[in-house]
Amino acid sequence: MDLLNTLVDKGLRRESPSREEALAVLATSDDDLLDVVAAAGKVRRHWFGRRVKLNYLVNLKSGLCPEDCSYCSQRLGSQAGILKYTWLKPDEASKTAAAGLAGGAKRVCLVASGRGPTDRDVDRVSDTIKTIKEQNEGVEVCACLGLLSDGQAERLREAGADAYNHNLNTSEGTYADITTTHTYADRVETVQKAHAAGLSACSGLIAGMGESDEDLVDVVFSLRELDPDSVPVNFLIPFEGTPLAKEWNLTPQRCLRILAMVRFVCPDAEVRIAGGREVHLRSMQPLALHLANSIFLGDYLTSEGQAGKADLEMIADAGFEVEGTDQVTLPEHRVSAGCGSEGVCGSAAPSVGEPRTDLVAVRRRGAGTDLAPNA
Repeated sequence: MDLLNTLVDKGLRRESPSREEALAVLATSDDDLLDVVAAAGKVRRHWFGRRVKLNYLVNLKSGLCPEDCSYCSQRLGSQAGILKYTWLKPDEASKTAAAGLAGGAKRVCLVASGRGPTDRDVDRVSDTIKTIKEQNEGVEVCACLGLLSDGQAERLREAGADAYNHNLNTSEGTYADITTTHTYADRVETVQKAHAAGLSACSGLIAGMGESDEDLVDVVFSLRELDPDSVPVNFLIPFEGTPLAKEWNLTPQRCLRILAMVRFVCPDAEVRIAGGREVHLRSMQPLALHLANSIFLGDYLTSEGQAGKADLEMIADAGFEVEGTDQVTLPEHRVSAGCGSEGVCGSAAPSVGEPRTDLVAVRRRGAGTDLAPNA
């Protein structure tokens, strides 16, 4: 397929595809899916070999968020039966993180619900970062605390944070349909603040919220412009008790096309399969490793993930290897730069069958409980 040959050539040169080419990837047929995966896989292997980076989430503060993000089980007014607790102490967080690190993770992602941190919250998280780094040699720490105020990114960097995550989630044109308590511009500004402070920027999207192909392409091109080092691709987990509980718009095939499109647009960025991979990719998860070079190990913030042991077996069985702490994730040019078809595009929604609510499992172990975490 001429389209795929063109996209591979561009990806190997770090050249952006056109919007039309990105849309064409999403519009390819299921008959062409393996060709799409193979083409994007060439780009992935060129920049990242067969390595898979493992990341581990620690939910420092769960639930009771004042924001109204429609996709989130922790949102204002959520009726989802999730764990709710206030800040973990540094030693508690470090103990939870250690389980993920023992399972093979090299990055710990510290997440807290809320609009954004107060200065006291930054102090808390700074203490937690220092504790984790003191107790675990070589670990990377990413913070995800919401919207940042001036100077907070610098304080997190001084405490030892390596990265900061703040996702754009969806296109600017549809953002107000998903969230009203803050703006798309607020999110862009926080990513820019993290970048300016010398933190490695981590910013991605959520697919499956009813968006069009054009919306997906818009947000991915916006991410390319922001130039984050890491691009997490989340697939909506439709929690009962949230406004998007009925949004079951994804098939495994569509998820793979989305990941391929992201890889072509962001060829040399760490593309991470994030929340929802077990729910929507299901038995097709190993194919996704040919597109993304990073995943979360074990559970997510408020939902359960695949068992950590199963993640490791999947990586090995698919012919990939876990990235070690002594290996550098990003291509050398990013590190040295200091970077902290067929069919009608955007046409009818895919046939997805019956919602698989049985696959959405609320997290009941790990942080905030007395049970061992999944790692």
